[in-house]
Amino acid sequence: MRSAAMIDRFTTIMARLRDPDTGCEWDRVQTSKTIARYTIEEAYEVVDAIERGDLADLKDELGDLLLQVVFHARIAEEAGAFALPDVIDAISDKMERRHPHIFGPAKTSPGWETIKATERASKPDQSALAGVATALPSLARADKLQKRAARVGFDWPDSAGSLAKVHEELDEIVTATADTLAEEVGDLLFSVTNYARHLGVDPEVALRAGNAKFEARFRAMEHIAGAGFEALSLEEKEALWQAVKRRGG
Repeated sequence: MRSAAMIDRFTTIMARLRDPDTGCEWDRVQTSKTIARYTIEEAYEVVDAIERGDLADLKDELGDLLLQVVFHARIAEEAGAFALPDVIDAISDKMERRHPHIFGPAKTSPGWETIKATERASKPDQSALAGVATALPSLARADKLQKRAARVGFDWPDSAGSLAKVHEELDEIVTATADTLAEEVGDLLFSVTNYARHLGVDPEVALRAGNAKFEARFRAMEHIAGAGFEALSLEEKEALWQAVKRRGG
């Protein structure tokens, strides 16, 4: 009962904010398209709080993400499409459908991918690549596209083939023209993602860790050098970089 009351309170707040006459000037003019980028930002901020192990911040960020869900649902309700209860019913139905061994008569699960494949079979787009969201970060989307292709047999048999492809794409960058350079770099990144997948490494997680490592080391260099960091020569900065690496930074 308390949960239902809290949901009602939240949806009432959003309805008031969206009131065309007395609502918030900013909230009432938004559309799902205009707030889409905030939805993505809030999802990343949730991940950031998780990775920092900050549970107090996680609570706040989950609230901000929930706001986006309620916001989108309210906009859809005003358009006569669906409302928040429909969203909750739909995800409840999906979770029960995807766990027939928990909520249904099945003794064992037929497998996550088998269940999802059955769901995709009822949709108009029958491509093996259907449903891979274009708004995903590019590395994550490349990984998902490759996994989908692999399920239907379009994949290297082992990591050796994908590594050879990385070397091939590197060679093509060396000979690329100004018109084709960006395309070749894209092919290289796609191939590196494929190699990471064959090694069992999530490329998005790996790059996030790489970014964090670079930032920590760079900040350590700045701390050591102080205000004179920018004036140092490249050789001096490289020496600082190596010093930070040696001490495990």
